[in-house]
Amino acid sequence: MSKKNIYQVDAFTDVAFKGNPAGVMVLEAPMEEQLMQKIANEMNLAETAFVYPLKDGYNLRWFTPEKEVKLCGHATLATAHIMWQEGVVQSDKINFHTLSGVLSAKREGDCIQLDFPAIRGKDTNSKELVKIQLGVEPVGFEESDKGYMVIELKDRVEVNSFLPDSEKLLKLGEFVIIITAKDKEYDFVSRVFGPAFGIDEDPVTGSAHCMLATYWNKVLGKNSFQAYQASKRGGEIKVLLDNDRVYLTGKAVTVIKGEILL
Repeated sequence: MSKKNIYQVDAFTDVAFKGNPAGVMVLEAPMEEQLMQKIANEMNLAETAFVYPLKDGYNLRWFTPEKEVKLCGHATLATAHIMWQEGVVQSDKINFHTLSGVLSAKREGDCIQLDFPAIRGKDTNSKELVKIQLGVEPVGFEESDKGYMVIELKDRVEVNSFLPDSEKLLKLGEFVIIITAKDKEYDFVSRVFGPAFGIDEDPVTGSAHCMLATYWNKVLGKNSFQAYQASKRGGEIKVLLDNDRVYLTGKAVTVIKGEILL
């Protein structure tokens, strides 16, 4: 039996028990995929990240309790936080090789900035299905071939009061479903649902902001945003759209450090 360190980190917050919790394992070498999936299921968090060194950076993979995902912001933030906290890397920038290409994390004071791909969407006839299944009247709507769907509602009150029904959300397809609205305190607020991935509601979703950035760029005509994800835990993200890249800036807090017995 072997022991390996495992961490739980609250991402996109500077306060414990807020933001989005992620599991993190820093490995010396690749781990069997089936074992990573079992560990993610055991952790039962939105995502658990597994990272190991390569010659020119690190390999990074993310698993929900049910399946591997191609992009995850909060678990990348959590991983970078742990790697700096534990002295795994000394430089101020980390390159991660992922299913979404090379992503990077950079230290900026007490914050971490992630360099992620922009996700662009388009209007489709699914807007009518949204009305029927969710009982809302979208102000705006887009979906992406990357598996994200944005539904703009009229205001923050409607976003906060939305009652998700996983069965109805699943009828929209295998999407990460984002509801969003303009706000007075922030540029926009959002909530994110992923029942197709075993996540009823995600507390703070970095990857969703890769599409929210391009969506609100069209609506508001700007490329820099202060965003808030209005889940029960809540979390703030600074978002910058620069051509085909989105820069997500936030903080993270370690809440658990332990050992997993394998």
